[in-house]
Amino acid sequence: MAVGTRTGRNHLSHATSPYLLQHASNPVEWYEWGREALHRARTERKPIFLSIGYSACHWCHVMAHESFEDEATAAVMNENFVNIKVDREERPDLDAIYMQATMILNRGQGGWPMSVWLTPDLRPFFAGTYFPPQPAFGRPGFRDLCRRIGELWKTRRDDLLAEADRLTEAVIQSLEPGRLGAAALTHEGIDRAAQAVAGGFDRQRGGMLSGPNKFPPSLALDLFLRLAHRHGPSAAQSRELLALVNLTLDHMARGGVFDQLGGGIYRYSTDPAWHIPHFEKMLYDQALVSRAFVDAHLVTKNPLYRRIAGELFDFVLGELQSPGGGFYSARDADSEGVEGKYYVWTKAEILASLGPEEGELFCDYYGVTAEGNWRDPHAPGEVKNVLHVPRSLEEFARMRGADPAELEPRLAAARRKLLAVRCQRVPPALDDKILVEWNGLMIASLARGGAALAERKYVDAAVRGAEFILDHQCRDGRLQRVFRGGRTGEIAFLTDYAAFIEALLELYEATFDKRWLERALELNRTVIERYGDRRAGGFFLAPGNQEPRVARIKDARDGATPAGNSMQLMNLLRLSAITGDRLLRHWADQTMSCFAADVLQFPTAGARFLAAAEFALTGPVEVTVVGDQSSSGAQQLWRHIHSRYLPNRVLLHSDPAHPQSNIAAPALQEKRPVDGRPAVYVCRDQTCFPPATTVGQLDELLVR
Repeated sequence: MAVGTRTGRNHLSHATSPYLLQHASNPVEWYEWGREALHRARTERKPIFLSIGYSACHWCHVMAHESFEDEATAAVMNENFVNIKVDREERPDLDAIYMQATMILNRGQGGWPMSVWLTPDLRPFFAGTYFPPQPAFGRPGFRDLCRRIGELWKTRRDDLLAEADRLTEAVIQSLEPGRLGAAALTHEGIDRAAQAVAGGFDRQRGGMLSGPNKFPPSLALDLFLRLAHRHGPSAAQSRELLALVNLTLDHMARGGVFDQLGGGIYRYSTDPAWHIPHFEKMLYDQALVSRAFVDAHLVTKNPLYRRIAGELFDFVLGELQSPGGGFYSARDADSEGVEGKYYVWTKAEILASLGPEEGELFCDYYGVTAEGNWRDPHAPGEVKNVLHVPRSLEEFARMRGADPAELEPRLAAARRKLLAVRCQRVPPALDDKILVEWNGLMIASLARGGAALAERKYVDAAVRGAEFILDHQCRDGRLQRVFRGGRTGEIAFLTDYAAFIEALLELYEATFDKRWLERALELNRTVIERYGDRRAGGFFLAPGNQEPRVARIKDARDGATPAGNSMQLMNLLRLSAITGDRLLRHWADQTMSCFAADVLQFPTAGARFLAAAEFALTGPVEVTVVGDQSSSGAQQLWRHIHSRYLPNRVLLHSDPAHPQSNIAAPALQEKRPVDGRPAVYVCRDQTCFPPATTVGQLDELLVR
């Protein structure tokens, strides 16, 4: 069924979520999470079946087709439960609570679709993920399971309620952060935590070794780059960390996990070689991976990293940016009901499109064979190819006795031809909801990347994205997480505010337009007021006036996206450095105290928090450009600053001739141009160095 269909048989036909709308014609009497469904469960004393997924989730589609579209299964569900559908991307709070319950019950295993059974007062008592229609894979058949749970609710309800008590207490305890104190976060402790993360990396192909799948480890790579910068290029730890960054990015760039024709990164690889992907393309992955490539390019000056970052950005601008400027959420994995069908090729298709000579060249370079390397699990007889690059262009040219400079334009022309052919296929569905959190991540990466790569179009795209959010998803100083079809949801979460504040800070540094910083400060006040924990420090995921729930989440563990507390910690540190506001630094210190124990115990899930703690311990490098920013001298200095990897940089601008354009910041006081020329002032550890007016002088200051 196409995304957006509204021929409803249940209560989902007016939902904003494309995922919920995909289920609007199911025979299951689905409700959205809300007052109506919860009231019915309490009134009728019925258990709740809670199904959580998202529109680009392949196994969500499989379970929907096998079970939720089946009349007999729906009858059992409707008889025994109040059935609620939740889009995890719209409600990360519910997803986090009930995923924790699922993982507790299943020995650390979780995923989507998530299937959870709740008491009428929302306490979980049984949970799993995908269930097949008939017993298979060591799992019960879904219809039989529903029937059995319904019987147990009638005959052994006390046992289920006791299990709900036990599981709910376990969930609450698991979500309660430990207390260790910010003093425990030292440079040595961060180094040890980073080494623990690095110890889980594949030393042959990069990335984290975690079962059969490999996800882009963008947050860990950011941490590695920061620590390597602190230790300096000659330190053994720096060389090790940079080697892991390069190894990972090289294999991702050449692997099937990167769309070699159209750009964009897929969700994850199903094999250790980054070869066979799971084909959904999520906005947040484009944001986080592009940032990793940009920063790695600044450190290494590797042109491959610059090219991949640009192709990631171009994919987003071409396929995920709405006409209004906001960014859509995802491209589905499936096309015409088959995962990956849009993206894979037979060798015969390529030869027919390119001709024998150029076709053979292309197939050799991109690992395409007549035997294929990919099989549709639902049609195993059909063999096709996922494009990947088994060897570098230089090595490939050497094997053929050719010049890389001669081969590259031929391969580029072939890519353009095949992309045009691919565009004639039925594309995967587009999840066109606009989420503040994911837009914040993307806007931040575009602003940062556009400035670093000196590509104004990316900064302009970031500006349009931020303006869309402020125009359509911000009311009375409060954000609204979801926008789709002209409608917005009423709530937002810490992750929305934290990611968007970060985006506004990056936009200020990329444009020196003070309105972005002013809006960041305004939204930061809202975060402290509505989400801050004044008793124990840190920030809750949801505001205090949210509807009934099992637990109020407050954690700093990264998932597919950075944790809200980790992003907000970095925001507080940057804003306190800019404004000199000691209260913001106090909130930052309290946040570090709140989560230090958890992050040091589980460092693989705390990379962004550790990066922020590294910023706090090392201290900011305040870089102030003084003078008319439109002048050639100021532009040259500004571009040079952005071309350097300075992870603790706080970049400001002051134009004494136009004070109305300046922000109110102590760092700007008494800083003036030098002999009428734009100048850059660099300050660290409460010490400011003599101003620089040339790139050479600036370099001397930045390496101190």
